[in-house]
Amino acid sequence: MHILTRIFVIAALVFLCACSDGAATVGGKSDSPPPIFPDYVSVTVPCNIAPLNFSIRGTDRIRAEFAVSGSGRLKVEGRRGMVDIPVDEWRGLMAEAAGDSVRVTVSAWGALNPEGVEYSPFSFYVSRDSVDGWLAYRLIEPGYEGWMQMGIYQRDLSSFDEKVLVDNSVNGMGCVNCHSFAGYSPERMLFHARGEGGGTVFFEGGGVEKVDLAKVGPGKQGVYPMWSPDGRYVAFSSNSTFQSFFGGHGQVLEVYDQASDLMVYGVQTGEMAVDGRFQTEDRWETFPAWTPDGRSLVFCSAEPHSMPLEREKVHYDILRVGFDPETGTFGERVDTLYNARVSGGSASFPRVSPDGRFLMFARADYGTFPIWHDEADLAMIRLDDGVQVDVSALNSTLSESCHEWSSSGRWVVIGSRRLDGRYTRLFIAHVSPEGVCGKPFLLPQRDPEHNMWRLKSYNVPQFVRGEVRLPQRDLKNLFK
Repeated sequence: MHILTRIFVIAALVFLCACSDGAATVGGKSDSPPPIFPDYVSVTVPCNIAPLNFSIRGTDRIRAEFAVSGSGRLKVEGRRGMVDIPVDEWRGLMAEAAGDSVRVTVSAWGALNPEGVEYSPFSFYVSRDSVDGWLAYRLIEPGYEGWMQMGIYQRDLSSFDEKVLVDNSVNGMGCVNCHSFAGYSPERMLFHARGEGGGTVFFEGGGVEKVDLAKVGPGKQGVYPMWSPDGRYVAFSSNSTFQSFFGGHGQVLEVYDQASDLMVYGVQTGEMAVDGRFQTEDRWETFPAWTPDGRSLVFCSAEPHSMPLEREKVHYDILRVGFDPETGTFGERVDTLYNARVSGGSASFPRVSPDGRFLMFARADYGTFPIWHDEADLAMIRLDDGVQVDVSALNSTLSESCHEWSSSGRWVVIGSRRLDGRYTRLFIAHVSPEGVCGKPFLLPQRDPEHNMWRLKSYNVPQFVRGEVRLPQRDLKNLFK
């Protein structure tokens, strides 16, 4: 009897716990959607994205029920006001929901609602368009002159795994930046390592090589690299960059150039291709990017002004020039794709969609560095007729800046300061074949509050088809 009694007691406890955890009653209902963070209401997500964990601040307990086509599929209970969705169950839900909407019903209990409240359901759409498996970016404190630890990281977008791609422990705590990949490949990339013994590090064929660009061609260092789609060339601009601080309210500082030129490095030849038209002092050229066929370069260009006093007079156009990959020479014709004097503002970070149909760029009131401009937004034009496309869904009241297309062209990642105006964080948005943009969603994290307590900015996000495996020992040997 003693054993039977124990079994009965244990069974009863299990039953009571199951009821208390999974069948808690709700005291009332709300006509409003839940105030979740991050905001995933009415977003479109790729079918291979990591779980959309969220929280409701100020609550103790939370329950979320996910349903597809009206049928319940997944129920998650959470403490501390956070929903932590199991990865395996989430992947099953995504596989079933691809091409359909997921309806989410959220209930929460806390000091303000001790009896519990069930919020009005919300939905998000699961696109059949998958996204590239990995995302690379630099993490750095949003400082001005100094830093400590910084690095280039890579994130598995189907999970929460984040790995160091390279950090500044390899070069004596110098600066590492300006990463670029050839055709979204994890096997061909480059980055800059600044400081003593620095250079541009190329990763190809499993090995690494350091090149001092200042000893090639016109003898200038390169920034803002963009690797050509076929991996034969890398376009750079050579910039003389400064920053000035402002007193009072409003914009904290302005980052600006006092000189910048265009050049293209031949990876196979080790030679630098330059054109006299883009090496003069009467124009500033910056932010080069390739068209998908690798036969044209688009870049920003502006008339010089006395900086920083005349910073508000600096307005960058977007130009396009042909490039012959067989001869390594520039074409004669230069087209203006975006005329800042006509359309207003100043353009930065031009990026051509993989199908060659659209040109997306950041547009501020003036200048070349939109990250510190609250008014900076993303803009887009059709390349066949130059007509501007409405991408207001991507923008906020604070700065939108660095951005990049996925390899399919169905997704774009955006660097935005919309959460607090100080730190740049990453958002992903769907783009239809017609150029219609969906509502951006914040890069998912296992703990939603991670996006707020990580005191670093995400810089230069780029999609990658797979995990990058740099030989760390060989990297360190480059800087001995």
